[in-house]
Amino acid sequence: MQETFLSAFQHRESFDGKNEKSWIARIATNKSIDYINQAGRRMVPTEDADMEQYKSRIGRPEAETLEKDFKEKLKENCESLSPPYDEISYLYFCEEKNPKEIAEIFHKNVKTVQTQIYRARNALRKIYEKERSR
Repeated sequence: MQETFLSAFQHRESFDGKNEKSWIARIATNKSIDYINQAGRRMVPTEDADMEQYKSRIGRPEAETLEKDFKEKLKENCESLSPPYDEISYLYFCEEKNPKEIAEIFHKNVKTVQTQIYRARNALRKIYEKERSR
């Protein structure tokens, strides 16, 4: 309302003296339309999902270092397993390949690869539990 009367005051010389109510109503309508059109630009995101788009592409150095260390340790543990679990676990956990892709690489049945992934996971779990207990 304040914007409407301010605009009417600023443009009073363009008013011809007829239909004062419709002239002010038209100014109010235009101000309302402008306000609605600009609403998207004024919106302040408050939800976590909205804030995700503003996250920096560069992660925190500590997180990057921890992730790098974790991946190196995972690779070492995968390589320490006996064949064929060493290669299967490396491809699955480090290279993030799915069982179908691994089966195609080794010319094996998908179910066989899934079983080997399951066994490799259990073997890795035991390794990590042993390290934790130290």
